Amino acid sequence: MSKSSNSLIAFVVGAGVGAAMGILFAPDTGANTRDRLSFKLSKYKKELEELIEDLVEGKETHLNEAKNEGKRVISEAKNKAENLLNDVNKLIDQINQGNN
Repeated sequence: MSKSSNSLIAFVVGAGVGAAMGILFAPDTGANTRDRLSFKLSKYKKELEELIEDLVEGKETHLNEAKNEGKRVISEAKNKAENLLNDVNKLIDQINQGNN
């Protein structure tokens, strides 16, 4: 993962823990505190799931880009090898014609 991804994850986790601690130590009844905590945690869970989904999609994008770049490099290398082989064959033909 990139440094910015790790920083974002750390921020989200820190914000979640901070919010949970704030709610737990808030002067309110237990039922209200649990309800608010449950609501906040479900909200953070959804945000975290979206973040993970975005990271996975980004990884797949980079993987596809890498595959395409690899295929392009292989294709170029193949073309260069074929051109080199053709040049060698022409040179061999010229040498053979010079010996006849």
